[in-house]
Amino acid sequence: MAQAKTLTATELRRVLDYIATRPHAARNRAMLLVTHYAGLRVGETASLRYKDVLDEAGQVRSEIRLDAEQTKGRYGRVVFVAEKLRKELQRYVATTPEQGPAAKLFQTQKRGADGFTANTLAQHFHHLYKGAGIDGASSHSGRRSFITNLAAKGVPVRVLMSLSGHRSLSSVQVYIDVHDDMKRKAVELI
Repeated sequence: MAQAKTLTATELRRVLDYIATRPHAARNRAMLLVTHYAGLRVGETASLRYKDVLDEAGQVRSEIRLDAEQTKGRYGRVVFVAEKLRKELQRYVATTPEQGPAAKLFQTQKRGADGFTANTLAQHFHHLYKGAGIDGASSHSGRRSFITNLAAKGVPVRVLMSLSGHRSLSSVQVYIDVHDDMKRKAVELI
């Protein structure tokens, strides 16, 4: 199976522009940016609850603690939230009706549902990327783009491993897409 496409900044902008024209734009933008700016897996994104993301004052936390049940490998971890993602999530929360702390952060339109499941969110991302005309992108594209972009900026692979919740270096290394700009910058270090 082919790896999910990593997105360039221009392609991400194209998806965000497409999302802006669709229903539930604030929710869809926030969900997509959680994968691109924090590297969360689709299942981790779908599992987020208000209490995970918001503090007692209703502000987006600078660190999200994922319980073992929320992660693929069943190992809890801390997700560090960049300031630009905190602002995005705060804008999203301001547009949603008041929810209890245990409610899912990202709700579907389906009545009675407890928000997205990993599968429904993966399908939703597929349709968003397809609608924006981004071939080869999937629910894993945000995560791969997050890791690749940080690697291109010189973030050490052990830090990438920790940020992504991988438990081995070889696991995180397959996420890093090497592109010509990275190689150009590398040879200029000589």
